[in-house]
Amino acid sequence: MVDLTQAQKDVLITEGHQLVVGGPGSGKTTVSILKAAKIAREKLRPGQRILFLSFARATVSRVFEAIDEQQSVTKEEKRRIEVDTYHSFFWRILKAHGYLVGFPRRMTILTPPNEAIALSTIRSAFKAQSKLSDEEKAQKAALEVAERMRLATEEGKVCFELFAERVAILLHGSAKVRELVSTMYPFIVLDEFQDTSAQQWRVVEAIGNSSTLIALADPEQRIFDFIGADPKRLNHFKEAFKPSEHDLANENHRSKGTDIAIFGNHLLTGNFRDEPYQGVEFEGFGSNPNQAFTSLVAQVLQARQRLIALGRRDWSLAILVPTKRMTRLVSDNLSAPFGKVPPITHTAAVDMEGPILAAEVIAFLLQQSIHRDRIDKFVDLLCSFLNGRGGATPTKGNLADAVRFRSALEKWNGYLARGKAPPGNGVLQTTFAVYQAATAITLTGQPDADWTAVRAVLEAGACTRLVEVAQEARNVRLLERGTQLRQSLSQDWRDTGGYKNALAITRQAFVKEHFATAHKPESGVVIMNMHKAKGKQFDEVIIFEGWPKRFKGEIVGNPDRIVGGNVNTGAMTQARQNFRVSVTRAKIRTTVMSPTDDVCVLLLSAE
Repeated sequence: MVDLTQAQKDVLITEGHQLVVGGPGSGKTTVSILKAAKIAREKLRPGQRILFLSFARATVSRVFEAIDEQQSVTKEEKRRIEVDTYHSFFWRILKAHGYLVGFPRRMTILTPPNEAIALSTIRSAFKAQSKLSDEEKAQKAALEVAERMRLATEEGKVCFELFAERVAILLHGSAKVRELVSTMYPFIVLDEFQDTSAQQWRVVEAIGNSSTLIALADPEQRIFDFIGADPKRLNHFKEAFKPSEHDLANENHRSKGTDIAIFGNHLLTGNFRDEPYQGVEFEGFGSNPNQAFTSLVAQVLQARQRLIALGRRDWSLAILVPTKRMTRLVSDNLSAPFGKVPPITHTAAVDMEGPILAAEVIAFLLQQSIHRDRIDKFVDLLCSFLNGRGGATPTKGNLADAVRFRSALEKWNGYLARGKAPPGNGVLQTTFAVYQAATAITLTGQPDADWTAVRAVLEAGACTRLVEVAQEARNVRLLERGTQLRQSLSQDWRDTGGYKNALAITRQAFVKEHFATAHKPESGVVIMNMHKAKGKQFDEVIIFEGWPKRFKGEIVGNPDRIVGGNVNTGAMTQARQNFRVSVTRAKIRTTVMSPTDDVCVLLLSAE
């Protein structure tokens, strides 16, 4: 049996709506699972379940891991605890009842990459986001909102951004649907509650009328203000539901025996103590790429050696960086370190719009289609890659190249229609040459080998945009042994003698992947943006930021810093909270790496 504190015991025995607050590793997840098991034993009727809602699949994985760790929770109790993401839960409601809020009976999900493609025409009509006036930003946003609704209501293509808004309208407007949800889930646990957006909160308000809510929160981990999290959210919950309040703030179960949590708390104020923090190390490096990455690789190798020495196969080391760009730079440098250091095996958590659309290009090539319109479809997929790879912030270069390729295709087809050969210096000549080489490969029926072979042709070809496709596709992790995509491609080969349905299979695999909850927690070396680390935990964490660029001794640029430009702008509450979340992901040790000649301003005493 778990050794519970008095505060945790109070959570277990208290009835009604509850608000459980506490810092990182304070045991919020653990006690909520024990609470759920107790409810399953004592309060549920046949067919009912406790719903545990979280924001991301990674957090869901952590909850599953925590459930498995609780040996006091029986198999039947575990079966009645349903863990899911907000997106997945909302989608299930919309699929069944979306017609009540104006959606057609038949709907499909408009995934983020395809949403980016659908909105690319609107976005291409505006300058870069940073150069828009407030009026232009509002105009662009209004056009995007209108197009999302048109796609949903007229074409049945529903993007994630509409999920919470429509479900909120549905639940507030239909007592019958609310009752159906609450009959199935009379108790709902809301993880990371401080980060709920306005629309998610409206859903919670509606459900709380007939289901009992248990909200888990850390007010100091509110790092999603940019997507609508409200500092007053906990007060909204208190006012609406008058919950019992339970504070686990002083507990630390994740990094016991260290001062990691203490250091994280001190980051919030900038008031640091003089004596060292057990389990927290600081490493400086020279302000240039060579010294920075050499220092990082050395720290990674040392940390990896320490963790291997633990004798566990599931050890984990996270390298957390401030920006998406740094994620790729670090990944590139671990893949090809300096000198004679061999590549360091790792995974990189990058935004997936580019990799997903790149995977569609490769899947189409695997089909080795012989239809006359094959080049048209291929160019269309390449243009979709260019339009969608940047997500909500496409580059002008990508958008312009998509237009250029479509125009070139129209001219290409015009020559063919007139019985003439397209000009030898046309834009599509190198693209088509690579296409022919990729579709001429002798396939083996081994999906991972065939996929890699096609990707290699693109990477070695003369078309720079297809080289980029190949590079993005390296971030696809769905072809490992036992994965659904690999199994489905193998089955397609057995059924058809080729990969005749590879594109459809690949698209479906990514939709399933987004909603999948049976994910193992990360292990090995993992690189990710600091925001993506929320809700996760690792044995060790290395936090690595960028460095200043100097000209004649003066700083002329300071990108990729934990604080933008590494400039002290007052309270810096959001940056402090983000830094604290990152530091406290570690169970054993956190190493903070910052340039020696321009140390992160958050590491300097507030005094």
